This record gives sequence, C-alpha cells and structure tokens, in this order.
Amino acid sequence: MNIETTSRDFFEQKYLKNADPWSFASSSYEQCRYDAIFRSLNHRRYRHGFEPGCSIGLLTERLASVCQYVDAMDISPTAVRYARERCRGLLNVDIECGALPDLIPIGSFDLVVLSEIGYYFDEEELERLAKNILSQMSISGVLVATHWLGVSEDHLLSGERVHEILGSLQGLVHEHAEHHAGFRLDRWKRI
Repeated sequence: MNIETTSRDFFEQKYLKNADPWSFASSSYEQCRYDAIFRSLNHRRYRHGFEPGCSIGLLTERLASVCQYVDAMDISPTAVRYARERCRGLLNVDIECGALPDLIPIGSFDLVVLSEIGYYFDEEELERLAKNILSQMSISGVLVATHWLGVSEDHLLSGERVHEILGSLQGLVHEHAEHHAGFRLDRWKRI
C-alpha cells in the first residue's frame, strides 16, 4: 500500500515505527539547526510563538524559553503525545494534533517557526498557507524558516523553493540568511 507522503497516515506510521524518525534528539545536524534558529532570534523575547510541525517537541521546549506562550502542533497523534510528554512541565506551551492549513491557532503571533515542513506542500498550498499565517502575525513579528537542502522522494518542493516562495510574499522584509552544510535558514519581519 502506497501512503501519500503528506498524509496523516504517512507521518503517524513513521512515529509508530520509531519514536524519533528523523533523529531530532541525537543528530548533530539537527542540533546545529536548532542552535542556528536560536542565534537568529537575536536573544529576543517573544509574546506568542507558533511552531507547526513540532514533531516530538525538542524545538518546542527550546522555544518555550524565549516565548511567553507557544502554540505547537503536529499531524501525528503519536508525535503529539511525545511532545506533550517532553513539555509537560511547561505551562506556557500548548500542543495540539492537527494539520495545516486546517488548524492554525487563534491569536496574533510575533514569532512563527517553519522548521522542515514547507516542502510537504505544493507551491499553491504553501503560498496560501504562508499568507494565512502572515495575516495572523503582528507588525514586526518574526518568521523564521529552516529547511534541509537535500532531495527526498517524500518532498513536494525543495528547501530552496520553499524559501523562494516565502521570500516572495508581500508584507515581509528579509532580515537574515544563513546557508549551512545541508540546510538554509532565513528570517523575515512582518511590516
């Protein structure tokens, strides 16, 4: 049976087979990526962060240290269970099970982190989703995107293409870019 690589079943099967299917907790690549995300935040505090595609909550846990409140979500119920367990003592974190674009938390975000999820949408879906998220960002809110630059048959877009689409959106000013071995990071500000 062939499962669509953007479906809930696809991701749920990954987490049922392996509690950390992309080695977020143990990979030096992932730790480097998380560190780059935090450096890009400029030691700033944020009122309301949003992290779609939170997986097992490693980045969510770190975002809780710089955000007054974090909304996180993942499409896989098993991943959400792991993320909630990891963040159980963090009263400023809410983790829900759901998929973009159907579930975007209510509120105004001053930080949105798109980490390794943009390439699971086609171009039109990503542009529409990004515009919806942008409409819920406060003026001067920060959008950080980081994506792997390799090739995967699971991805609908390349990491480079994801960042090109995000960078073409009206209402964002590009503030920062980094290219690392294997991934790209960009930061924009809402105007």
